[in-house]
Amino acid sequence: MAKSSGRSPAGATRPAASDNSDGVEPESRERRFMRSALEILGETGRTDFTVLEVVERSKTSLRSFYQHFSTKDELLLALIDKIMSESTRSWRAATADLAPVAALRMLIDRICTPAETTKQDKVNRGLTNYNDRLAETLPREYARVLSPLHELIKDIINRGKADGSFRSDIDVDATAALIMQTALGAMRLHVLGAELSGVPVTVDHIYQFCIAALRAF
Repeated sequence: MAKSSGRSPAGATRPAASDNSDGVEPESRERRFMRSALEILGETGRTDFTVLEVVERSKTSLRSFYQHFSTKDELLLALIDKIMSESTRSWRAATADLAPVAALRMLIDRICTPAETTKQDKVNRGLTNYNDRLAETLPREYARVLSPLHELIKDIINRGKADGSFRSDIDVDATAALIMQTALGAMRLHVLGAELSGVPVTVDHIYQFCIAALRAF
């Protein structure tokens, strides 16, 4: 299939000529694939669905799917990209005027607080459990998707270093990455903590762990 040099959100190249057999513009079809995947996740909480299931749900065609995404991994990466970019913009706005310690607390609360609905909980769990696969199969693209959140945490740490609330000798890049991965793994930690000690790992536990690495004593 001949393809142009343009890139989709998931990193898949766009075709030079699109299949308009279903009368939908390429951008709209791309959104329909992501919406269909999100619906399946919300119903099942699992990511072992097939490309064919997504295509049937979106009422399009396999040809149309593969014009936008080479694999299911790229579809899910595009979905995570959309969710993460929208969430990070919201988190940045919410923490912009807060002191660094309060900003970090709010950010961890927003990332780690359990979902309010069963559907959202299933989506969160499904995507969280898929993170390891994406990190293995599409490491560069997955890092790009996470980079806005990493940058936000770095900004909060740098603000804390500047006002003296965080240590001046912190390795900002590495520490921000560790805080990000700890927060994003919160659902796993919640379950694992309960199995290990009988006590779930809470948002407060995660915050206290992260802030201990930053505090100026």
